[in-house]
Amino acid sequence: MQRSYAHRVRACLDLKDREIFRSLSSPSRVQDFLDSLPINFELAGETSYSPVEVLRHRTAHCFEGAVFAAAALAFHGHIPLLMDFATRYDDEDHTVTLFRQRGLWGALSKTNHPILRYRDPIYRTPRELAMSYVHEYFMHDGRKSLVAYSQPYDLSKFSPEKWVSSTGSLDWLMQRLAKSRYLGIAPDSSLKSLRRVSDAEIRVLDIEEWPRS
Repeated sequence: MQRSYAHRVRACLDLKDREIFRSLSSPSRVQDFLDSLPINFELAGETSYSPVEVLRHRTAHCFEGAVFAAAALAFHGHIPLLMDFATRYDDEDHTVTLFRQRGLWGALSKTNHPILRYRDPIYRTPRELAMSYVHEYFMHDGRKSLVAYSQPYDLSKFSPEKWVSSTGSLDWLMQRLAKSRYLGIAPDSSLKSLRRVSDAEIRVLDIEEWPRS
């Protein structure tokens, strides 16, 4: 089935885009490509670019990068899986792309900070991988803010034309993902007693890969 879906992904791309996706033949290469894209600060308004629109604009934020990575994996016959992280009300969610190698899970991630980044495929389950982000997910006041993660969300339930090569906004996909099933990282009583991170760790939040200017 995934081989058939990969053919459909390839068929919806033009020749130039197909060559780019063909070169992204491993999760590491996909991550390197994501890292090379300037961060999308959405200075002209909120966007939800599809993978082909990411290639047109040569920029991406976390959700756009995750969907692009999922498309690149699907192009090469992998299942396109997203995982979304839900946070406290005053922090921002984050989305990554899941992949498996030799039976273990890893994640691709687009971010502008040293945290919440790529995960090597060393995790036995999606939950184990999700928990690796808990300590990194904190705010400038030191509070750890991650509260839940989505179950792997399979994009192959949608036609490639709907999300890979679409020229319209993928807001609908963000909404679908947000309505999928989430699992809590710990009981509320445990979350309330999480230790705040140190001042040295908080300073990491001021490091940006791509300056806003």
